[in-house]
Formats: sequence, C-alpha cells, structure tokens
Amino acid sequence: MSVEEVSDQLVGAFQNPALLLGIPLALAGAVFMSLGAQYQHRGVTKVERLSGAKGASGLNGSQIKALLTRPSWLLGTLMLGLAIVCQLAALAIAPLIVVQPLGAIALVITTLLNAHVSGHTPTKKSITSIVACVGGIFLFVFLAAIYATEKEVTTDKLFVILTTLLVVIIVLGACWLILRHRMRALFYIIGAGILYGFVATLAKVIIKRIQAENFDWLTLVCVIALIAAAAVGAYFVQTAYSSGPPDLVIAGLTVVDPIVAVVIGIVVLGEAAAAPVWALIAFVVIGAVAVWGVVGLARHHPQVLSESQKLGIARGSDSAADAENTASGTTPRDDPGSAQ
Repeated sequence: MSVEEVSDQLVGAFQNPALLLGIPLALAGAVFMSLGAQYQHRGVTKVERLSGAKGASGLNGSQIKALLTRPSWLLGTLMLGLAIVCQLAALAIAPLIVVQPLGAIALVITTLLNAHVSGHTPTKKSITSIVACVGGIFLFVFLAAIYATEKEVTTDKLFVILTTLLVVIIVLGACWLILRHRMRALFYIIGAGILYGFVATLAKVIIKRIQAENFDWLTLVCVIALIAAAAVGAYFVQTAYSSGPPDLVIAGLTVVDPIVAVVIGIVVLGEAAAAPVWALIAFVVIGAVAVWGVVGLARHHPQVLSESQKLGIARGSDSAADAENTASGTTPRDDPGSAQ
C-alpha cells in the first residue's frame, strides 16, 4: 500500500480536529450519567420503601408520581439531562461510532461511586474488569477515530432505521404486556439499551439534517420516534433500578447501547467504510474485550458479592474458612452486616 493510500484512509482524528472536542464532551456526558444513575436509583428505592410495593415488574402510576417529588430523583434527572446535552453536542461534531462507546466509562465511575456510597471495597476481579473495560473502550475509540467517516444519511437508510425501531418497540411492548410479571432487571436493561442505541442514532441523524437545513416531515418523524424511544427507555431504566444496584443497570446499558449504535453506524450508515478488513476484525476483538470487562464488572462488583453471601452462597476464601471451622468444631462468627 502506497503512502498516498495510507493517507487517504486516515480520515478520522487526523483530518477532523472536531474529534478533539467531541471525545471530551462524550466523557463529560459519561460523568453526568454516572451521577444521575446514582441519584435516580436512590430516589426509586426511597419511593419503593414509602409505597411498600416493589416495582420490579413495572412501576405503577402512583410510584411514578411520587418520583417527581423526590429531590434525589429530580437531581439525578437533571444530571442525566446534562449528560444528554453533552452527548448531543459530541454527536454534532464527531462520528457515532466514536462518541457512543465512550458511555461505557460511566460504568467504571458508577461502580466506584456506588462502592464508596455502599461501603464495599472493590475486589481484585472487579478492578481487572475495570481495566479491561477502560482499555478496550479506549482502543476501540482510538481505532474508530482513525477510520470513522461522516456519511450522508439517505432517505432509504433512514427508512431502514425507523422501520427497525418500530419492530423493536412492538416486540418489547408485546413482551412487557404478556410477561412483565415474570421479567426482572435484565429484560428492562436490555430493552433500554436497545432503545437508547436507536435514540443516539436518531439524534445524530436529526442534528445532521438540521445542520443541512433539511427539516422536513421525515425529520419530524425522527423527532417523534426519538422521543418515544427515549420515554420507553427511561421507564425501563427506572424499573430496572427497583431490582438492582445502579452499576448493574449502567453495566447493561453500556454493553447493549454502544453495540446497537455501532452496528447501526457501521451496517446502515457506513461510518466505517474506509476501514480495512483487519480494522473491522480489530473492532470485533477489542469490543469483545470491553464487553468481557463490563460483564465481569457486573458479576464481581462488591455489592453483588455481598448480597450473594447474605443469601448463603459460599465464595472463595469464605468456603475454605467455613470448612476449616467445621473441622475444628468451632462455629464461624456471624457476619454483622447480615444481622437485621
């Protein structure tokens, strides 16, 4: 490959200085997202305690109304609003596949913040997962910044996105109506992640069409679809908070949301058209490493370990200690945290 061909392919960060501002804006959005998740989770759990009803199968009308009076939930909503502003600003000047994966940083911040609030010290496995998550995401963004290109979203591509979103909403709505009493946090997290991936994509499309002074009826349809997807996704997130700590919710969102947005960006929008085959393979491998880190963090963060131990699930050195105490005829001291 000649020097000229290599130069033609480096069409991302080196020929688009706007990325230097877009990436920090996306990181700022991740920080606000982390704080917002923590405060909203606090508000949801408070409303559950006051109402005496669990919202794991879906928050009811009175619980949603009560959330609007909780200062912590309102503060969290404000933080999430700032996160959206930062993300939209980043999407306006940087490619989707560069901006969207940076949201995974919110998982790391939320995990550390929740560990501080709950008093649980991060474990070695959780730290390893954090390193894998951060390293994978930054490598992914670096590679995407080199090869990502802005492509015009044609009417045909936009119809594909909107049609796919309509099918997704119908499927999720049917599952919620039929199986909501059996569904738990995982369903709501995955559903919200898929919807938010479409929200990011539609936001990018709307911004580009407004910049091109092309606000027609199809753009208005995109705005309506974005609002609908964001509203349903927000409901799913609030319901997920009722059955899991905030870092579990953020973990699922930061896995599913970027995957959906990046797949749309590559397959439909063609933002990675300039990338060679080896770069596409690297996208998959590096993305898998980041996903492994996120999933590992969701499984091994301190609060999950603490709650599993309260349920009598023996882990690691605790099992060995119990076996040693049994052999010596002594009784292990009760965990003070489990006494209620």
